[in-house]
Amino acid sequence: MQPLRFDPVSYLSGGRRVFLISGEIHYFRAPRDAWRDRLQKLKDAGGNCVATYLPWLIHEPQEGAFNFKGQFDPEPFFELCNEIGLWIIARPGPYQYSEMVCDGLPVWLCENYPQLRAKRVDGADIRYSSISYMHPLFIEKARRWFNAVLPKIVPHQVTRGGAVAAVQFDNELMGIHDWFGDLDHNRETFGIGQENGRWPDFLKQRYHTPQQAAVAYGMSVGGWSEILPKRDTDGKPEGRRLVKDYQDCYFKQVAEYARTLVGWMRQQEIDVPVVHNAGSPKMDAYFLETIESLGKDFVLGSDHYYTLAPSWAQNNPTPQYGANCFASLEMLRILGMPPSVFEMPGGSLSDFPPFFAHDAACCYLMHVGLGVKGFNYYIFCGGVNPPDSGTTGDLYDYGAAIGPFGDIRPVYGVQQNLARFLKQNEWLASADAVSDCLVGFDFEITRAQRYAGDSAGLLSNATQTWDFVRSGLLLTAFAAGISPAFVDLRQPLLPTAKPLVLASWDSMSRRLQQNLVDYLSAGGRLLLVGVVPRLDEQLNACTLLADAIGPCIQLPDTARLHRFDISGTGNVYTTKAHWSFTRRPADATVTARQVRGEASEVGWRRTLPGGGVVSVLGILWDYASRDHESMLRNALAELGWERNVESSNQNVWLTIRTDGRRSMVFAHNLFSSPLLTSIRYKDPVTTEWVETGEQHLPGMSVRVLANGRLSDPLSGGA
Repeated sequence: MQPLRFDPVSYLSGGRRVFLISGEIHYFRAPRDAWRDRLQKLKDAGGNCVATYLPWLIHEPQEGAFNFKGQFDPEPFFELCNEIGLWIIARPGPYQYSEMVCDGLPVWLCENYPQLRAKRVDGADIRYSSISYMHPLFIEKARRWFNAVLPKIVPHQVTRGGAVAAVQFDNELMGIHDWFGDLDHNRETFGIGQENGRWPDFLKQRYHTPQQAAVAYGMSVGGWSEILPKRDTDGKPEGRRLVKDYQDCYFKQVAEYARTLVGWMRQQEIDVPVVHNAGSPKMDAYFLETIESLGKDFVLGSDHYYTLAPSWAQNNPTPQYGANCFASLEMLRILGMPPSVFEMPGGSLSDFPPFFAHDAACCYLMHVGLGVKGFNYYIFCGGVNPPDSGTTGDLYDYGAAIGPFGDIRPVYGVQQNLARFLKQNEWLASADAVSDCLVGFDFEITRAQRYAGDSAGLLSNATQTWDFVRSGLLLTAFAAGISPAFVDLRQPLLPTAKPLVLASWDSMSRRLQQNLVDYLSAGGRLLLVGVVPRLDEQLNACTLLADAIGPCIQLPDTARLHRFDISGTGNVYTTKAHWSFTRRPADATVTARQVRGEASEVGWRRTLPGGGVVSVLGILWDYASRDHESMLRNALAELGWERNVESSNQNVWLTIRTDGRRSMVFAHNLFSSPLLTSIRYKDPVTTEWVETGEQHLPGMSVRVLANGRLSDPLSGGA
């Protein structure tokens, strides 16, 4: 089989851009005599790849006794994949999760070696099976596991005539710690309380002497061993700095762990790309250090479930879910990855809420409209758990397209039709979004929850800023007919015809602030929403951006009535944070005022000496009113924004994809009720405006515009 390659645009095979269409099939759960049937069904559904775990739990049930026989021999499975023509993503761990006992680790490892467990900051175990990644004994045990399992994979790589096109290291890194309450503070792993080790070495690199570190943390110490991590910030810069530094050290250790696993793979002659899946959209940003550490031949994807249990926020795709997925795909894109969902909902581990094919169709086509280039249905095929291995019962059903005993469920037809649509429109693999404004993204807003998740001592915090990006900015933009695209603020910014929107809080790195200053100096146009940052990445004073846009002072607005006139839109309200300016540049034009109660200025616009224009809006909101749409459109129009798409129904989102020669409009109805809308858009190929008559969208559906009418490609009609 041809190798599977990738670049920031898409996946490639033989020089041709393709979608990665993968399904999860577990050889250790499906009966061996059913492997061919299950794999062929995936192929018949349009799949070109199969993903499978190789569970340590299953293959080393007793320490030192490996079992790769019969049902548990993956090599005949790999050979079948090659014969049928399916790439393989092999996932050997060490972690698998997959609703397995000990998250896929051997029981003996978790029971016999308690010193390996990840620790909370107070020294208590995070959880029975949450292991400290770089603990030397775990590294020893994991190395032995890789020495046993990797030889089962190596001869089956595409580079040797086989089907293994990529290998995943571990699974949803950091989830086993973060989801259960804390980062790992294992003292042996990190050298906590010692003069040497990962934590003291990190401090040495950042502060050089214990005394300098002590000043940063507001404490008195005699040596590195006395600087201990803490969880509470006490709402002070010194406390926030200490919590942030330990988190940075933890992320760096995760990158070291990833590099260690990949190093073992390369030593064992794994020469195909490596991949990993972030456990949720927010966690994409946790992998900045890992991406930098691994460099090329690495793809980071994400997991995008919309329901797994009754406790989830939604049972089906919703606008909030859509905004989350858009943010995730855009983060991956600007990180240089082909936007991928390595666990796309193919079912749910819970029988309730039920997993419906109709909802899945909406989810899948929504992702295509938002720019996904590769995905893996988790799971495609159910099965039977080996004895004493599953946490959810003997059957691993998952509501998957193919049931544990081979029965075909309705979602199978949806997946067939999606693959057919992508095959017919393979040019979408090379397509970009048509956007009319840019969203400057600071990855730290999704990483700063632990050290800046509250506002004590701050004007604004990272949590409310990240929430605003999704529930305020993105929801409002899509409803208002604004087409956003993310840009990485870590990279130099070149002015374009599209205005730049930035949601900011008190802290922003010097590098990012300088990039924005340079952008404005070159004539860029910026809408800054929130507060003007006055701290750098280490929470030290830094006013590079503030000095460039002009003297201003913001204070929390204490008015009891929250009604604003913003860029010509009156009666704008918010229940979120807002700040008034007690000082602004003398030549600035006021654009936003409090109009109920005591009058105050909350926004202004100024043309800078270099020709750049900055508009500052000191208000955050959840999208809840049509006035929010008007306000955002007007604020962007003042910076030269021009729309390229319009829906007469604000509840229908429109996205456009183009490769420069062809284009496609996607209409998204992420509500249960059917909706009517008419569509007007600027064709990105001809640059002419196109209008349609009234169109019908069923509830919970995505449709594509073809020949002036919306059609359903997942029913085979496109």
